[in-house]
Amino acid sequence: MPAVGSGGQAWSSGQTGRVEFLAELWRRALSVQPAESTLTVAVIAAVALVVVLFGWPLVRGLVTICHEAGHAVVALLVGRRLSGIKLHSDTSGLTLTRGKPSGAGMVATLFAGYPAAAVVGLGAAWLAGAGYAAGLLWALVVLLALMLLKIRNLYGLWVVVATAVAIGVTTWFAPPFVISWLALGVAWLFLLAAPRPVLEVARNRNPGTDAAHLARISLLPRLGWVGLWLLLTVAALVAGAGWLLRLW
Repeated sequence: MPAVGSGGQAWSSGQTGRVEFLAELWRRALSVQPAESTLTVAVIAAVALVVVLFGWPLVRGLVTICHEAGHAVVALLVGRRLSGIKLHSDTSGLTLTRGKPSGAGMVATLFAGYPAAAVVGLGAAWLAGAGYAAGLLWALVVLLALMLLKIRNLYGLWVVVATAVAIGVTTWFAPPFVISWLALGVAWLFLLAAPRPVLEVARNRNPGTDAAHLARISLLPRLGWVGLWLLLTVAALVAGAGWLLRLW
């Protein structure tokens, strides 16, 4: 009987520890960091631009995670069945869904990929600008954890886990000013990076691209879809930059 009591105590202690951890996590996620100066925000923007220009392979991998997540989320919203997501070492990706091969749901699913990074950047800009830097980063960890449930290849599994762990560990142990800088960096990185894949697909005449597929199942030509993506990603960049730099 003492062994049972000891085990019960250990279980109770472990449960209490988990509750305390979750409570602390929730407190940190809802904490508000002081606003950074406009100069600091501008310097972080310049650093993010350098990373986008000269570290594109790494940035492209992060954008691809957003791209495939965009396909997946919209597919579920329009009632398609999500079979899985694959991320490849060449920074390409694939989201597999089931449903009608044409129609509004398929169009929405295909369209959602390229604006996804801009949407993430815009949301990050709003949260970081409002001081919820830690909340933004923990939200990204949760989204990556949910995405992990649908990853269907080993490389994709490694990339998503590594990204989530890197963000989570940094957010838990870093001082508040580093968390604030990281959140601002994430916002700028996605806002600045989002238009580049659109420009790349504009030059890509491969029939397997999202733009080519959309052209086949709709009345709008390939470059029409590219133009819409470019308009949305640039508009998100302008709006996000305005929030971060307090222009409006």
